[in-house]
Amino acid sequence: MLIAGFPAGAWGTNCYLVAPAAGEECVIIDPGHQAAQGVAEAVAKHRLKPVAVILTHGHIDHVASVVPVCGAHDVPAWIHPSDRFMMSDPEKALGRSIGMPLMGELTVGEPDDVKELADGAELKLAGLELTVAHTPGHTKGSVTFQMPEQADIPSVFFAGDLLFAGSIGRTDLPGGDHAEILESLARVVLPLDDSTVVLSGHGPQTSIGRERATNPYLREVAAGLGDGARRPAPRRGM
Repeated sequence: MLIAGFPAGAWGTNCYLVAPAAGEECVIIDPGHQAAQGVAEAVAKHRLKPVAVILTHGHIDHVASVVPVCGAHDVPAWIHPSDRFMMSDPEKALGRSIGMPLMGELTVGEPDDVKELADGAELKLAGLELTVAHTPGHTKGSVTFQMPEQADIPSVFFAGDLLFAGSIGRTDLPGGDHAEILESLARVVLPLDDSTVVLSGHGPQTSIGRERATNPYLREVAAGLGDGARRPAPRRGM
């Protein structure tokens, strides 16, 4: 298994290229702001052939490079229908302007081929199997992708902005909902094995076991405390 990841752009959004091995087909997860060059370098370094872009949600820091990346490799982009509008209208998703100088660097819009993700879908792309879970809370159309355990390789969970090392995604932007993100954590994250590797939209790699033991939000959900301590999430990304 090959997972090549790098933080991109103004928000340090993690972009991942995932393939069975070097020299094979791959999927690209969340090519955000200024990610196109990093994608091109990773493709060349590992001799990869992209077959799809898949998106954990529609915020501009995760989708800003979708159009150039999809165009360069003639591949579709997959996104949940509730977040699809954000590719063409990113400022509506934020409830504010992200700044004209930054907007001048972006290619806003949809790629030529857009496919929609559904809860529970099994994506079979590039020789990989990824299970889609709809996890609203950060946005209405947030999703996660899980790859099953293979031989001596643990399961990998691409969490987007649902779960971070030590924290969870912010819920103060349009479409965010604190109660929904807690429900998503309880329904999707808590049942995962402790050995599951968590690759988030921002920040370092972690594991479900580590977050179950140390993440205050996940501990509250596991204890059934719900909104008992409504602390604002750190503002990583958007």
